[in-house]
Amino acid sequence: MACEEDTSAALCPFEGPEKLLEIWFAPSPAFVPDANTAPKGRSGLLAVDRKVWEDMLDIVKCKVLSVIYGDEMDAYLLSESSFFVSPHRLILKTCGTTLNLLGLPRILSIAKTHAKLSKVYQCFYSRKSFMFPDKQLGPHKDWSMEVQYLDRIFDNGSAYTVGKVNGDHWLLYMTSPLGLHSGSNTEVSSLASSMVSLQDDNWAIVGQGGLYNLPCLPPTQDYTIEILMTHLSARARAAFFAPPSVDPCGTGEDSPSSHAQRISNEIGISDIFPKERTHLDAYAFTPCGYSSNALISLPHADGDDDVEFSAPPQACEAKKKGEGYYTIHVTPEEGWSYASFECNVPLAPKSPVRSSRASAMPDLRTLVQRVVRIFEPGKITLTLFISSAENASASEDDGGETAVDAAQRAFKAALTRPSCGGNSNSLLDTTHREDGPLRTADVPRYKRTDKINYEFGGYDLAFASFELI
Repeated sequence: MACEEDTSAALCPFEGPEKLLEIWFAPSPAFVPDANTAPKGRSGLLAVDRKVWEDMLDIVKCKVLSVIYGDEMDAYLLSESSFFVSPHRLILKTCGTTLNLLGLPRILSIAKTHAKLSKVYQCFYSRKSFMFPDKQLGPHKDWSMEVQYLDRIFDNGSAYTVGKVNGDHWLLYMTSPLGLHSGSNTEVSSLASSMVSLQDDNWAIVGQGGLYNLPCLPPTQDYTIEILMTHLSARARAAFFAPPSVDPCGTGEDSPSSHAQRISNEIGISDIFPKERTHLDAYAFTPCGYSSNALISLPHADGDDDVEFSAPPQACEAKKKGEGYYTIHVTPEEGWSYASFECNVPLAPKSPVRSSRASAMPDLRTLVQRVVRIFEPGKITLTLFISSAENASASEDDGGETAVDAAQRAFKAALTRPSCGGNSNSLLDTTHREDGPLRTADVPRYKRTDKINYEFGGYDLAFASFELI
């Protein structure tokens, strides 16, 4: 994450904003070839050995620190951010000067060779505007170069810039379902030495009943919230500088993992979702920096003795129980401080009933407040990227308001409305435990500087920017 003790000063300042590559090889795990035959449910990409992924990550210029093996996905904590693997999909999120897109050709080769997934169902690449674009390498030197790189692999991709070009903005490249370039031996870049032939005549995947053509529809229950934060407060940044007692190569209480778990408990990261449903894997970098992945066990949509689930009704219908993730990465140095939070757990914009139980899942407004309260950023960019089928259903269920409209309301309510008394320049998360408030610290108050709703092919986006008052 941040500059290591033995890293040359030439590598500082550090680029916190991540490059996010998400590749779907099928619309759901049911469509991977070995969906019903894989041992212990380790089908599709989950069957790929860790060493194979590590060889790919060498191309990207990052290393695996640790792994959580979940029921439905694996979460790799990296030296520069995170890597998530599901049977039908993977997410590669890397910061700094990593060569994220140069891993794409090897990923396609691995999927074909090791999982018999020979075609890409849909691909997404996105990032916030860089702080230090001149320090990037390969195709990441410029957005137009990244788009050109991807266009040489996919023949139906579209590129977008959302937000102020001369301010905070968000960049997105996405393909339509099943749009892999059919040319052979396409030369993408002199840096892409791992480039593989993308030619294949078989455009279908073997499903549970034989040969199935994949439906050209957005995947069900696709929901991603990102909270991208800069100008963190001095108080918030201080927690992410490792004390001298932390040994980068140590084990036990002085290890980077143990210290990161203590940080997570002390500042509230462990409380973002119910602890009993969270498997957290965290790492504290030396001299500073923090990364964590978490797998979240989702409750049954029809009720649970220990949890009140606030997911939108249409998401509940799509999946009765499952596993989601969140990931956090922090670069705390003054001058380029940055923190990111990403999560794919579907949440209602506002829960109809404010629960007093610590086991209750947060709604979207509460989630935003909990995250922002931890990092106290001066500037915030929020994005909610949701499949259009869910958005349309939400419109019908909520009397005409779409999911992205409701999300924009939740963003504003979380960050701009004063608390009920006391400091008018702060907000208060009123979620309570049975034994008292979850947290007592107020949330700083913000003003909204940008609000954009965008309709893409099969997806909708809520984008908003806020600045501290």
